[in-house]
Amino acid sequence: MGELSASDLEFLRERGIDEDEAERQLECYRRPQPYARLLRPCTVGDGIIRLDEAEQRRLASFFDEASREKSVLKFVPASGAASRMFKALLAARVRPLARRDVDGGRAGDEVAAFFARLADFAFYPQLAEVMARDGLSLDEVARSQDVRPVFDYLLDDVGLGYAGLPKALLLFHRYPNETRTAFEEHLVEAVDVAPGERAALHFTVSENHRSAFEQRLSAVRERYEERYGVRYEVGFSYQRASTDTIAVTPEGQPFRTSDGRLLLRPSGHGALIENLAEQDADVVFVKNIDNVVPDHLREPTVWWKKVLGGLLLELHRRRDEVLDELERGVPGATERAAEFLTRHLGTSAGAGAGHAQLRALLDRPLRVCGMVENTGEPGGGPFWIAGADGRASKQIVETSQIDLGDEGQREILESATHFNPVDLACAFRDRHGRPYDLKRFVDESAYLVVDKSHDGRPLRSLERPGLWNGAMADWNTVFVEVPVETFHPVKTVCDLLRPAHQPQAAGR
Repeated sequence: MGELSASDLEFLRERGIDEDEAERQLECYRRPQPYARLLRPCTVGDGIIRLDEAEQRRLASFFDEASREKSVLKFVPASGAASRMFKALLAARVRPLARRDVDGGRAGDEVAAFFARLADFAFYPQLAEVMARDGLSLDEVARSQDVRPVFDYLLDDVGLGYAGLPKALLLFHRYPNETRTAFEEHLVEAVDVAPGERAALHFTVSENHRSAFEQRLSAVRERYEERYGVRYEVGFSYQRASTDTIAVTPEGQPFRTSDGRLLLRPSGHGALIENLAEQDADVVFVKNIDNVVPDHLREPTVWWKKVLGGLLLELHRRRDEVLDELERGVPGATERAAEFLTRHLGTSAGAGAGHAQLRALLDRPLRVCGMVENTGEPGGGPFWIAGADGRASKQIVETSQIDLGDEGQREILESATHFNPVDLACAFRDRHGRPYDLKRFVDESAYLVVDKSHDGRPLRSLERPGLWNGAMADWNTVFVEVPVETFHPVKTVCDLLRPAHQPQAAGR
């Protein structure tokens, strides 16, 4: 490996990256960017299940009953920085900005909306308080010849420091007697899905913010446990340093910092498959940190969690029965296994498949994923894709995985009827209760190479297959249509002004 010296290899070994893995990463840069080969979008009746009300009630009831004897956990990637929410505000404060310019639209629509409804944000009282400590009136500054101090106290450590916090710790919702962060809303939502009196959650966080999460949990835990009659079991973990990847220059050589060391970068949320694999639960719900709603809108979200969970448990039970029949050589087991694969999992073993092939297709992790009708929101979607073995499979595919220069592929993308809101119910134990080795089910070829920079210098960075994309490529997958009412993400600060994030307005 001529590109890496002995000291480079020692540096990598100290971080849990061996020579073979380093060479694999560098080889990824040398190859052309891999793309998914779309066959067609998944649609209702062709890859997506639409459940009628009776079936929803049956599955939700089944979840309530079956989950009493199961362990249920909510898994939330929560390390994402909030800075992207404030892109418009960060850009607007580079020069003096008067309120009349804001109202005139010269700072952009988002900045105008921010100031027009400043008092409607959940963080408004706290922002006013930190400014008052320094003798400033939030309302007066917001009407002044230079409104930039509002940005400073909201975004920087002189005030709330929101630009440096994870999105999870931002105040999202204001109630009559309290305000809640996104993190706290996940704690509350877990109560309604949890069987019995145990609410288990796991958050992946950055190491430098863990103490802030723990402090926030300590501040509300006793109050929530008493209010909701539950006992919380909350875990935290970090994305492992051993999952970082080697950055390269635009020319493909290992990128080195000013002191000559290799630059390692986080490899995206796909690295969290290792964190997910460590969760000891029968049912694991996966959801994004910013897709939460206040109390008065929570019912549809909880209902569909139970529906997805009920379908997961039902399919898992049937799968175990089919595998048991195959193992015992029960007459007709082969035909029943093939029918189960086709009818319930939407895949086929092909004509003449034997016991071994059927077992291999059945004996793997299972996920049931909610899919929302397209509304123009960004995100990946459900597609039938062609695998390296020629078999078609259902996958969640991001736009970045698609060759947009190929007109046919672009047309398939544009014809998609649904998108992925990240609403997954997962089961990754075999029929004997043993956890699967989730690394075995990753499509390592589904990586991405992205352009980044470091200290003003351009570089290329390798991202592992996304957590619900290539990292789960070889799972058995079922897509279910869920209503848009279950999807209320917060991508910009002004998304918090949408009716779904204004509980104080709902009570007026």
